[in-house]
Amino acid sequence: MTEPELPEALRQAHLIGIGGAGMSGIARILLARGARVSGSDAKESRAFLTLRAQGAEIAIGQRAENLDAFPDGPSAVVVSTAIKETNPELVAARERGITVLHRAQALAGLMAGHRVACIAGTHGKTSTTSMLTVALQHCRLDPSFAIGGDLNESGANAHHGEGGLFVAEADESDGSFLTYSPSVAVVTNVEPDHLDHHGTAEAYVAVFTEFVRRIEPGGVLVVCADDGPADELATRAEADGVRVQRYGHEVTGPGDAKVLSYTPAPDGGVVRISLRGTETDVRVAVPGEHMALNAVAALLAGLELGAPLDGLVDGLAAFGGVRRRFEFKGRSGDGVGVRVYDDYAHHPTEVEAQLRAVRHAAGSGRVVVLFQPHLYSRTKTFSAEFAEALGLADEVVVLDVFGAREEPEPGVTGALIADQVTGASVRYEPAFDRAAVLAADLVKPGDLVVTMGAGDVTQLGPEIIAELDRRGGHG
Repeated sequence: MTEPELPEALRQAHLIGIGGAGMSGIARILLARGARVSGSDAKESRAFLTLRAQGAEIAIGQRAENLDAFPDGPSAVVVSTAIKETNPELVAARERGITVLHRAQALAGLMAGHRVACIAGTHGKTSTTSMLTVALQHCRLDPSFAIGGDLNESGANAHHGEGGLFVAEADESDGSFLTYSPSVAVVTNVEPDHLDHHGTAEAYVAVFTEFVRRIEPGGVLVVCADDGPADELATRAEADGVRVQRYGHEVTGPGDAKVLSYTPAPDGGVVRISLRGTETDVRVAVPGEHMALNAVAALLAGLELGAPLDGLVDGLAAFGGVRRRFEFKGRSGDGVGVRVYDDYAHHPTEVEAQLRAVRHAAGSGRVVVLFQPHLYSRTKTFSAEFAEALGLADEVVVLDVFGAREEPEPGVTGALIADQVTGASVRYEPAFDRAAVLAADLVKPGDLVVTMGAGDVTQLGPEIIAELDRRGGHG
């Protein structure tokens, strides 16, 4: 195929916050296409090793002079929603009249010239995007991709491919996915979240309607009919003339994928579907029926992109997961040790789905979860729902809120969730540096521990294993 043109504005780009999941992915693709890339971030990141090896100029700390990494300055400065208007580099860019692009605008520019599949939804978009990418790679189609997490197979979150396809995770949190115009759009589910940006549940749902209207003429919407709001979205799309393919337990359309059964296994599970008059087993090496449904979504999207059914099924079976999506961190001690996993779940529905899957993976052992709430606004809005979901575990440690971009709210702490948990033994631990020791105190041989949340709770897995090993393998 003809090499896609590099947008003029991105030939010499400076990325503020270049270490972030989305920004580092854009940098990877830009560098692979021959762009000159500079960037900055507040601290070192493991992503920088690869970016610097590819030629990126990266500064630690954010200062106006970072825009001078190249003598003639950047052709554009790329930012995410997390970058405040007071950022010194952004201020300098505006003062100098340099083009400022949102991350999504830059990614949309890189999509030009490709057949694009965008995966959206409140939950499951990173996993589904990753599954589709791996399945297409297995079919030797070499897609470009941009994902909000690192594939376990390659350790990468983005890639410039030669196959003419571009697979991207479409983030609804700030509405920026309205920049994309995919030929294949997947919506896994629609459940109100990110109300700090959207304001109301109605506004959150409405932005998905606008996203679907961005599908190219002749394109298709793949949607999970088991999710009521997503199915309603599909009905509205059909009324607008968009072709829809559904997947789920109750679908009846001739092109739909009907789920007949799901069989869990210690190393994942198998979903049997009826598709185009044929029953097909789809094996997934990650646990949980929600992950199996994600695989079916990826299968339908892959078929729409021209990949063969058998190759996609084989590729999905080979999918090894995504960093921070029930990622195995290690096992303590010898013999019957304690397994430790890490998971990104940070919404009540995600926590519930993952803990149900964890229960199967734990076998006869107990489930011990260390949960770190993410955002004060989300903690305040969904405290009761978080508590109900965490009740599926045996032992629960609730940490304090990881505020990320938000300022603390009086009275909004992890205790707001811990005080409402029933069905499990629960502790609130506000001191982050005590969490690993507390977890080691709680576990017994054969238990499964999962650190859960979108913040720095991910650091605790290795600390828990080290503490257990110091004690001789278990608490």
